[in-house]
Amino acid sequence: MARAGGEWRNWAGDQACRPAAVERPGSAAEVAEAIERARTAGRGVRAAGSGHSFTDAALTGGTLISLDRMRRILEVDRASGLARIEAGISLRECSEALEAHGLAFENLGDIDVQSIAGATATGTHGTGAALRNLSAGLREIELVTPAGETLSLSESSDPDAWRAARVSVGALGVVTAVTLQAVPAFTLEGTDTTEPLEAVLDTVDERAQAVDHFEFYVFPHSALALTRTNRRVDGPPRPHGAVRAWADDVLLRNHVFGLAVAAGRYAPRLIPSINRALARASGTSVRVDRSYRIFASPRRVRFTEMEYALPREHAAEAVRRVLAVAERADLAVPFPIEVRFVAGDDALLSSAGGRDTCYIAVHMYRGMAWEEYFRAIERALDGYGGRPHWGKRHFQTASTLAPRYPEWERFQAVRERLDPDGTMANDYVRRTLVG
Repeated sequence: MARAGGEWRNWAGDQACRPAAVERPGSAAEVAEAIERARTAGRGVRAAGSGHSFTDAALTGGTLISLDRMRRILEVDRASGLARIEAGISLRECSEALEAHGLAFENLGDIDVQSIAGATATGTHGTGAALRNLSAGLREIELVTPAGETLSLSESSDPDAWRAARVSVGALGVVTAVTLQAVPAFTLEGTDTTEPLEAVLDTVDERAQAVDHFEFYVFPHSALALTRTNRRVDGPPRPHGAVRAWADDVLLRNHVFGLAVAAGRYAPRLIPSINRALARASGTSVRVDRSYRIFASPRRVRFTEMEYALPREHAAEAVRRVLAVAERADLAVPFPIEVRFVAGDDALLSSAGGRDTCYIAVHMYRGMAWEEYFRAIERALDGYGGRPHWGKRHFQTASTLAPRYPEWERFQAVRERLDPDGTMANDYVRRTLVG
């Protein structure tokens, strides 16, 4: 049953709403009942996972459906690698459950607290030039429509709706379960090191194609890049001990980094020197562990983020343009720029749809001015046909996005079929999808 809504906030703390009602269903049938109550009351509906979007995608003054109670692994077939899971489970929880069956996600990003439904609905990805984003691994999607019907969408049952629902921004209904294609569990050797930035940019395409997973970071005002190379290796994991793991993941990557960016917030003139010092201090580290423990690491420093997807062939040129903006004298940018690579896929609204993709992400520390910086970055990447990550900040509208997605109208046809009354639309959906 519904209860009165208090304030809901996202992970970053910078998006908030007061829904009229909050529903916490435990099944698809209860989701349908919650939607019916909302429609009877004349309310719109949005679903929320872990709240790790930086946009207003989950905000509503109507009914907010939380998937907190829908976190079970429903069925696993180890032979085929297919796993049916409830939509509210976090990527971390799902990884641990799959590990018990000798399975794993083929790829993951560097944050794993998102729900599987939220991560796939926004086109969340890891890095790997031959690997696609998370939503490409969905073989079937259980969707409760605004009409209360529970659909099982797959390539064979309804190919257009399946391709739309894989990256839907929550605009088609409430995803309650997915069937995921997993792979046999594997071990990664993760190497982080620093290299001259220009050497990395001059060879970026070769590096991206040479290993399973390659990404790099660069602090504005530094001539060094922090490269991260993850390779599949034979043999068992050899994780660091608890003290070493805490020192690397919590002390250095969170506490020390947090103190450094906080210092930059209060003394912006020091940011260039701080950034150069952080880059020089990064050094080299090697870890050998199960894939999901290498892919992701804790994030305790709060920030807001924007990320753009562009054709991979423009990666080096685009990074140089982004750095030129980030190093402007009137902008104080204490966070590194992150660069990753993903293979193209066929979800209708995937930011990597139809093209091999380079993702460039920029961040700003909490409490610091971000809008001028992000707008300038967006202008710099617009010329490459840049597509924003659906869960991260951007300033695009439906009219500016439509030309960037060859199958935009195909998605709209599915949305109008499944939600003709706009029950699932909030300000974000109306602004970015409806127009």
